[in-house]
Amino acid sequence: MKLLNIGFNSMVSSDRIVALLTYDSAPVRRIIGIAKDKGLSIDATFGRRTRSVIIMDTGHVILSGISTDTIAARAAIPKDEPL
Repeated sequence: MKLLNIGFNSMVSSDRIVALLTYDSAPVRRIIGIAKDKGLSIDATFGRRTRSVIIMDTGHVILSGISTDTIAARAAIPKDEPL
């Protein structure tokens, strides 16, 4: 299991991520609302503005205060690391 830092020392399992989305669109906000109603929303923004949304294979929706570009760069596999 490889852990991915999603900001402010919060970690998620990178193997379980289905999608990494920006917060800008209305459909993403709808997904967040549905997840909150079901109790599957996790707020990892620590009071900051939501910049990215992580959808997990368990159905959980994680809100992060770090941009999607930064999280994607952290998730990139180094070239010298075997798959």
